[in-house]
Amino acid sequence: MPTSATPEPLWRPDPERIATAGVTRFQSWAAARYGAPADGGYPALHRWSVDELETFWTAVADWFDVRFTTPYERVLADRAMPGAHWFPGATLNYAEHALRAAEDPARAQEPALLYVDETQEQTPVSWHELRRQVAALARELRALGVRPGDRVSGYLPNIPQAVTALLATAAVGAVWTSCAPDFGARSVLDRFQQVEPVVLFAVDGYRYGGKEHDRTETVAELRRELPTLRALVHIPLLGTPAPEGALTWTGLTEPAEASGAGQDDPGPVFEQVPFDHPLWVLYSSGTTGLPKAIVQSQGGILLEHLKQLGLHCDLGPEDRFFWYTSTGWMMWNFLVSGLLTGTTVILYDGSPGHPAVDAQWGVAERTGATFFGTSAAYVMACRKADVHPGRDHDLSRIGCVATTGSPLPPDGFRWLHDEVAEDLWIASVSGGTDVCSCFAGAVPTLPVHIGELQAPCLGTDLQAWDEEGTPVIGEVGELIVTNPMPSMPIRFWNDPDGSRYRDSYFTMFPGVWRHGDWITLTDHGSVIIHGRSDSTLNRQGVRMGSADIYEAVERLPEIRESLVIGVEEPDGGYWMPLFVQLTEGAVLDDALRDRVRRTIREQLSPRHVPDEILEVPGIPHTLTGKRIEVPVKRLLQGAPLDRAVNAGSVDNLGLLPFYENLARARTHPRTDG
Repeated sequence: MPTSATPEPLWRPDPERIATAGVTRFQSWAAARYGAPADGGYPALHRWSVDELETFWTAVADWFDVRFTTPYERVLADRAMPGAHWFPGATLNYAEHALRAAEDPARAQEPALLYVDETQEQTPVSWHELRRQVAALARELRALGVRPGDRVSGYLPNIPQAVTALLATAAVGAVWTSCAPDFGARSVLDRFQQVEPVVLFAVDGYRYGGKEHDRTETVAELRRELPTLRALVHIPLLGTPAPEGALTWTGLTEPAEASGAGQDDPGPVFEQVPFDHPLWVLYSSGTTGLPKAIVQSQGGILLEHLKQLGLHCDLGPEDRFFWYTSTGWMMWNFLVSGLLTGTTVILYDGSPGHPAVDAQWGVAERTGATFFGTSAAYVMACRKADVHPGRDHDLSRIGCVATTGSPLPPDGFRWLHDEVAEDLWIASVSGGTDVCSCFAGAVPTLPVHIGELQAPCLGTDLQAWDEEGTPVIGEVGELIVTNPMPSMPIRFWNDPDGSRYRDSYFTMFPGVWRHGDWITLTDHGSVIIHGRSDSTLNRQGVRMGSADIYEAVERLPEIRESLVIGVEEPDGGYWMPLFVQLTEGAVLDDALRDRVRRTIREQLSPRHVPDEILEVPGIPHTLTGKRIEVPVKRLLQGAPLDRAVNAGSVDNLGLLPFYENLARARTHPRTDG
């Protein structure tokens, strides 16, 4: 018997849930077909999935009936990281799998998408209609000369047209990339200019918080600054006319109806591409420069998302999948992949808290969501606002509430349990844009412990390593993945020798993936996330790099240099101060603070306006001139100076006690006077 008793879980799945879960059925089937352990439940299955990696992924492809147009020669040609080569020889198409439910006559008229905006009006898009629009748009993209490997971009909110454009892009073998329209022109260009798109889908504006936000000037700037564009496709969300020379959405998606083909319109032509052919480009936060343009493959995403959504999230044709997200966050791509399991995907475009804090719960109720994903920050905001979703909304269809973006604090678990439903599966999950998936999180057959992720995910050999590279249990360590995952980047764009990719994950511990999170693996198999071990800013699940903020703020003549830090606080809060060194004669008064905030809000994102703007005598750097964000973050989290920074690497140690003292003052504010 273990010396330390396992804590009593907050929730346990009942026997019926365990028996009917997709992962249980998969394990029984894989035991008979592929030698997986029949007994031992999820822990035994997970151990097998990492010990027998190639057999596991063969079983996943077989279980979900992945259509390989040409067969693979083997599962994994090289296990090296980076450099793993998955399913060589195989060809397939992601969009073909996403639209398979439309082939079933019994499901053709059921909703594939359910779109909701701030008016709360629901607009369904049937499987048949989605397939028809993808077919029409794919034909038009080919007519525009779009070929496999070309980049197609979207400056779009979370609307059905974005899903259609992604799937049509994948159908022709082109490469999708998107930004949300609350990103300013500079932020978008820092991303899109790297990949040189040939087509841009763009809205004229968007609605958020009960207001309309015009984006026609921003779109015009994008059009001017992206010389590779062959076409702009105008989507009039606010009802404005198309700019001169632009194509219209209806003009591209309705040609079959106009020609009288109607119901006999042929389906999409799916380009059969190699397994590792690029599907989309996602972007890192850009902490130390331009955002990394992360390329993930059609086959890798297909298999990883089938595993995550079908086994871990336990989604199927009877489900309705809602995750509050925007097209600038990887969770949007993950949400769209709900189509792979035949699930109805709920798209909500609007503010998370309009007209009231409980807005997301209202969307979940009205749409009949069975799986509701949101941010940990939203859960904590509801708790702070004394929201009672279980009392005020009919959430009886929800079987799981999942959170990501930041670790869900223990109080968040308790609040969901008390205020949504006692028999609620709470899935705190953690992964990253880098893999567009989860390293640890939801398992429908395991108990939920307060403050903990249920377990590492299948096929993911997740470990916590100390500074010496030794795996540890029950101690805080670096999040390490020791085996390749299919959705790991095939490369970064414009990184011909792979050096930027290697430097991002593989330099601290060569040959394994170091993600940049602090984690603890518990002795009962769960995972605790302690936040970032690097300096990425992460608000409401939307990541943005400090470099974006520095570029905007330091254009102001009064600002000599700046430093922005995001600090995860013990109570689940997130504090983001901006430290500024002023030019000679400048004064940090209310007017300058307002200009700084307005600059960030207008040029970057309203989510990344700092909580405080504080004047400092100088900004500390490494000896090579790089701002030392991570050590300052550690100081602000309460680490002592000698533990937070290597003194020999700083250009001016005398600047650091300010941050140490600030942390002490915030933790122990003065009460005299």
